[in-house]
Amino acid sequence: MQTNPTHTSLVAIGDSFTEGMSDLLPDGTYRGWADLLAGRMAARTPGFRYANLAVRGKLIAQIVEEQVGPAAAMQPDVITLVGGLNDTLRPKCDMGRVRALLEEAVERLTPACKHLVLMRSPGRQGPVLERFRPRMEELFACVDDLAARHGALVVDLYGAPSLGDPRAWDVDRLHLTDEGHRRVAEAVWQTLGYEPEDPEWRTPMPPTPPPNWTARRVEDARFTRQYLLPWIGRRLTGRSSGDGLSPKRPDLLPYEGPAS
Repeated sequence: MQTNPTHTSLVAIGDSFTEGMSDLLPDGTYRGWADLLAGRMAARTPGFRYANLAVRGKLIAQIVEEQVGPAAAMQPDVITLVGGLNDTLRPKCDMGRVRALLEEAVERLTPACKHLVLMRSPGRQGPVLERFRPRMEELFACVDDLAARHGALVVDLYGAPSLGDPRAWDVDRLHLTDEGHRRVAEAVWQTLGYEPEDPEWRTPMPPTPPPNWTARRVEDARFTRQYLLPWIGRRLTGRSSGDGLSPKRPDLLPYEGPAS
């Protein structure tokens, strides 16, 4: 990979992870690692263009159907693709179909850009990760295989201790905090060949005293009421948090916004 390259455009596709939840801005919109990355790239390249087609809740079939075609048509320098993790969290998940759809996406996107970036998504430490770990690791093995066969880049977030720390995750336990997104942006930045701004992004956060038993139980109750039960309800009724939502940046246009 070239060091300190020049890229003129970026298209990000995927689900809530790439949309930017839960990196909330004062105006109620989400920023996230892809916006942060675009800001850095734009600071180096006048006229830099950026599109973000990701929508929360999307499964890999929806990403392939709704986002891959438009992303490929834009012919950007860099495309990032992160998808399939929502599928692995479903009680009934056909991993063979997930792998086939991911391969279709990679085959269609590779000729459409200079660099296709795939990721091994981060995993929060705890019982949820342990329950779904076999599926997640099967997905990541597919990512590694596709990257090797098609010349894509892989960002290994799953193996980063800093992103396994519960403090890097929002109260919903599904999405990264602003600090988590900052570290992801740094990881992709370095993978693309840029000089590190934070060489220690993988380093675990400094230890802090754990919350006491009462605080943990209060937080568990809040999590169950505000996030877990609604999530289960959507699964039972076939709904998604992204139903009816459009991408926040559907067109490949010059980027304007904070670089960090």
